[in-house]
Amino acid sequence: MTQNARLREQICTLAKSMFDRGLTHGSTGNISARTDDGGLLVSPTGTSFGRLNPGRLSHFDAQGRHIDGDAPTKEMPLHSAFYETRNQTGAVVHLHSCHAVAWSMLSDLDEDNFLPPLTPYAVMQLGRVKLLPFFRPGDPAMGNAVRGLAGKRSAVMLANHGPVVAGKDVEAACNAIEELEATARLALLLRGLGPRLLTGPQVREVVTAFNIEWDA
Repeated sequence: MTQNARLREQICTLAKSMFDRGLTHGSTGNISARTDDGGLLVSPTGTSFGRLNPGRLSHFDAQGRHIDGDAPTKEMPLHSAFYETRNQTGAVVHLHSCHAVAWSMLSDLDEDNFLPPLTPYAVMQLGRVKLLPFFRPGDPAMGNAVRGLAGKRSAVMLANHGPVVAGKDVEAACNAIEELEATARLALLLRGLGPRLLTGPQVREVVTAFNIEWDA
């Protein structure tokens, strides 16, 4: 099996796993990954994570030309912005995960640090998550907002919409976005209960120990 074929299968397997566990639903969510020749494989528009076909993924060459497969997701500007601004990006995942979306609708959040420091794992896998304002789905302005971060964040939350995470490969990106959803769920469960958060020094210890992008 070629690298391209393995990557196609991996994208569809991971997407179905997230769909089957309710991390996205219907035809929501999109996913993309770099091929070994610098191109991209992208989930097609209007498709379900539960039923992606490896042979019908949208395929772009290294120059950004659509060379085969179905038409790509309308959120391509969002994906492109991460690849253009973060050289280490090997995959991008966008979900409509319930708890993260619910957390984004609350009015007293830190837009520069969307998730509260509840466990070390979101810090380790995501760094600080930027909360972006609401954009119409498919609006190219979402990509411009990500470009405005100048590659300094691997994860953003689109208010009232869903999280977007870039990773070094498709497995890392999926693991990180699942951590984002799990942390948002914890935050909702603990809201109003006065939970014991990680302290500033504890967060700094994790950041230093695991060489996390944090201060940008």
